[in-house]
Amino acid sequence: MALVAILTCLACQAAPLTVARLKYGGGGDWYANPTGLPNLIKAVNERTSIRLAAEPAVVEARSERIFDYPMLFVTGHGRIAFTPSERENLRRYLEGGGFIHVDDNYGLDESLRAEMKQLFPQRRLVELPFSHPLYHCLYPFPGGLPKVHEHHGGPPHGYALVLKGRVALFYSYNTDINDGWEDAEVHNDPAEKREAALRMGVNIVVYALTH
Repeated sequence: MALVAILTCLACQAAPLTVARLKYGGGGDWYANPTGLPNLIKAVNERTSIRLAAEPAVVEARSERIFDYPMLFVTGHGRIAFTPSERENLRRYLEGGGFIHVDDNYGLDESLRAEMKQLFPQRRLVELPFSHPLYHCLYPFPGGLPKVHEHHGGPPHGYALVLKGRVALFYSYNTDINDGWEDAEVHNDPAEKREAALRMGVNIVVYALTH
């Protein structure tokens, strides 16, 4: 299904949409936090009128199948790298209305920023103001992203790639938000921290699929 048709289907929701995890090269563990994304999807289905397939898909950056999914999720520790043909595929996806959420699970930042410069040389990641609708579209986050786990020190940051006035890619940094989506026993985080992470994740999905 063409991406524009998928986004149009949000008005009718005749069938569940599918969120996909992006499989990439470079050595990073793209498969990290396996329980996180299914738990977020469950929360979206329970708390909103959006209907998502219960299990996320896995799609390679080179695959034409990325255009079957309105939203891609990227995470991992370590290096992320794309080939020139993968970059072109992702560029077409983002320019055509697709949305990517990247969550740094620690160690992804340097290589991700290098790849973003390759993808869109004339663009840069900009930090979203706390007043942005992504932080308020369902649950209010007047102080921006919640902090789940400490890695770099200081507050978390939410960066965006903006194309023609639209947030096409959202990059959550220094928060480990998808750790907070995982099953409770994985990290033994307090319930309130997991709830904040899920609420922020629901906001991201709602924003991605309605803007």
